[in-house]
Amino acid sequence: MANELTKSDIKKIEEEIEYRKLVVRKEAIEAVKEARAHGDLSENFEYHAAKKDKNQNESRIRYLERMIKTATVIDDSSKEDEMGINNTAEIYFEDDNEVDTFRLVTSVRCDVLHNLISIESPLGKAILGKKEGDRVFVESETGEGYYIVIKKIINTNDDSNDQISKY
Repeated sequence: MANELTKSDIKKIEEEIEYRKLVVRKEAIEAVKEARAHGDLSENFEYHAAKKDKNQNESRIRYLERMIKTATVIDDSSKEDEMGINNTAEIYFEDDNEVDTFRLVTSVRCDVLHNLISIESPLGKAILGKKEGDRVFVESETGEGYYIVIKKIINTNDDSNDQISKY
């Protein structure tokens, strides 16, 4: 399945790739050279750790490049009164009688610990395109679900502080 990415997501991924190629790669190569100079490679933990770090960096670069290559570019614009990507909403959970704030993002930026909800998650799918005051049923993967009310939508479209997920 191709990732759905915005132009901004692709730009951030390209920046990470460039940083990893120009900075991290050079540091990793130097660390391997330095560890290799310490002698017997069969018992040299520093050498094996440096090689592992270098390989992880190269693997991350390949992963990010493949992500861009297979991505479907989506538009992150939305109507003023409509929930869209990079918008924040105050949501009232009827079952819990609680209000929480969430920001709707693409799957590569989701971070539930910071209330960044993916457009592919059940909650994200339910609120995408909805308006303030809408009562929505959020269906879980098991077929059960719950009702929410969108209390307030804040159009931010500022994703400068979001990070691309490392997973």
